Amino acid sequence: MPATRKISIRLTEAQYSKLEVLVELGEYTSVSEAIRAAIKKFIEDNREQIEKASSMKGFS
Repeated sequence: MPATRKISIRLTEAQYSKLEVLVELGEYTSVSEAIRAAIKKFIEDNREQIEKASSMKGFS
């Protein structure tokens, strides 16, 4: 498993409740897993911009 970093985020009660519904439906095993899936999709959707920025000097 790759190294992970713990972060803190703030969600509205409505956002958190909707994530909990997805967990209760069995779509995800936890709210954390649902958030990771959303971030993964966000990164995939912005892959071109990330790759372009990463190739610029000063980014790794």
